[in-house]
Amino acid sequence: MLLYDRSHISFEILDYLVEHPDAQDTADGIAQWWILERCVKRHAPLVNEAIQYLVERGFIVGRKAKDSKIHYRINPRKAEEISSLLEQNLGQQEQ
Repeated sequence: MLLYDRSHISFEILDYLVEHPDAQDTADGIAQWWILERCVKRHAPLVNEAIQYLVERGFIVGRKAKDSKIHYRINPRKAEEISSLLEQNLGQQEQ
């Protein structure tokens, strides 16, 4: 998991302000709109790779909806295997 420290967030705020010199917002607005938006844009390609990996392993399934976009959900047939993997991962993180 990617974690940000104070220094990284500080530079994100400054970078945003350089790109948008007239911008101003509350601390909540900065977190929600400036930082989160930049994070989403930066990590979108990695999210797509992760989705493809999960589809290939059969953990999630995609369905094309009326809006012509693919909507993903858990594969119920893999629920037990997924739960086991999550428990293993959480156990490793706690060590």
